[in-house]
Amino acid sequence: MSVVIEPVEVNADYPERIANWRPLVSWLLVIPQMFVAAILGWLFGILAIVAFFTVLFTKKIPRGVFDFMVMTLRYSWRTNTYAMFMREGYPPFDFTAASAADDPSVPADPAHLGIDYPEELNRWLPLVKWFLAIPHYIALFFLGIAGFFVWIFSAFAVLFTGKYPEGAFKFMVGIHRWATRVQSYVGLMRDEYPPFMLD
Repeated sequence: MSVVIEPVEVNADYPERIANWRPLVSWLLVIPQMFVAAILGWLFGILAIVAFFTVLFTKKIPRGVFDFMVMTLRYSWRTNTYAMFMREGYPPFDFTAASAADDPSVPADPAHLGIDYPEELNRWLPLVKWFLAIPHYIALFFLGIAGFFVWIFSAFAVLFTGKYPEGAFKFMVGIHRWATRVQSYVGLMRDEYPPFMLD
């Protein structure tokens, strides 16, 4: 599956088969990854505060700060794809800022996430982005509820057939794509207002 909408890309390769036992133990196996992702999420929040001031005063986000924020989102996406049985292989403990799309020497992963670096950002948008994103948070709340039931359905499908339903897979990728666009907007990484769409 490969849908790219610039400047934020969130994709995942559809797995032909997932081990039937995975829904029974993935929650346990993913705990170390979730712990790391939680710490990175906390750091993302701190860097968003740093970005607030740098954008306000310079209209730029430092490249190192931006790359680290992208890495935290990518790490979380890889972890979530494993927790939701959307990949066969265990996600790596990888803290590389670049993605395979940015640097061909970086090993490819079935869960892809990349965000284009903005050369300049609007100085005043950081003051209102959180407010402008409220409609998205409402939509994502209801999508999250739907996603929970799709996840339960998919767990039983994997358990009994060893396959993740393709429609459910696309839906789950779409929810995360939408959420990542909003997170990159509110996290002051991009100025483009996110579209209300899963694709």
